[in-house]
Amino acid sequence: MKSLSAVSTLLLVPLALSATPAEAAPFTDPAAIDAAVAQFTGVPQGATGGAAQPVDRRLRLATCRNPLSIGWYGQRRDTVLVQCPDVGSWRLFVPLLQTVGAASTPAVLRGESVTVAVSGPGFSISQPGEALDGGAVGTWIRVRSAVAGSQPMRARIVRPGLVEVQLEGD
Repeated sequence: MKSLSAVSTLLLVPLALSATPAEAAPFTDPAAIDAAVAQFTGVPQGATGGAAQPVDRRLRLATCRNPLSIGWYGQRRDTVLVQCPDVGSWRLFVPLLQTVGAASTPAVLRGESVTVAVSGPGFSISQPGEALDGGAVGTWIRVRSAVAGSQPMRARIVRPGLVEVQLEGD
């Protein structure tokens, strides 16, 4: 009788161990997606130019083995595409909060001269630049400094003729 009990215990232990991983399927944390979108746009959720609302917490998205891929979706830059680059995985479209009438009222036009203000903890620098995209107040566009050979950067439109890049301190 003892040997039958030992055999049944040996059979049940592997079954119990194999059932645990299947029940605890790993999922991507929606809060991590929210944080990635906020970092990409440079604007917190709920603010103009940031995510309009948090990612739905009911979503059960497979965990990515690779870093998330994040980029603009569409010409108006009012939606962010977040996707898991793993084969056969998922993608999300995150709408951004826009000001009322922003799409019809551009504050900066492509090719227009702008002031590029770069600021961080304890400093602020302004220099002339050129808008490589157009957009409304609060939207993010590409700009290039007037310095010869400068690389394009992303900046948020503050008002007509002024864009800003905010650097975070350590």
